[in-house]
Amino acid sequence: MDPEMSVQDPEEKKYTPVCVGKENDIKKSERMTAVVHDREVVIFYHKGEYHAMDIRCYHSGGPLHLGEIEDFNGQSCIVCPWHKYKITLATGEGLYQSINPKDPSAKPKWCSKGIKQRIHTVTVDNGNIYVTLSKEPFKCDSDYYATGDFKVIQSSS
Repeated sequence: MDPEMSVQDPEEKKYTPVCVGKENDIKKSERMTAVVHDREVVIFYHKGEYHAMDIRCYHSGGPLHLGEIEDFNGQSCIVCPWHKYKITLATGEGLYQSINPKDPSAKPKWCSKGIKQRIHTVTVDNGNIYVTLSKEPFKCDSDYYATGDFKVIQSSS
């Protein structure tokens, strides 16, 4: 075995899957929190699907793991408990209602602010739940609150 090949690039290592718990446990609680390569995430089990995202809301760092899941415009969203920002579980888009102020009879419609919350990949293998951090190269608003200053999960170290 080549010693050079056994040393994993630290940058690449943070994109390896991390076991965060058991499938049965998250199905009962419908959510869990975890630290994946020093990044805090919340994992949701909703309508038979798993979703993972940064634990802190992109807007002001609110604790998304304490929010309620609601459907808006046919999309499942986590609602931040601090300021009621709505974030789609599937894509991390911020949703808001808009109305045309020049049309008094206009009804509010749901619009997207674009991707605001970083979404991570969840996989299930042999009853274990794994989270792999996003490799998406774009800057996400939630990245700001994913730093050490805003951690909410106490580590055992």
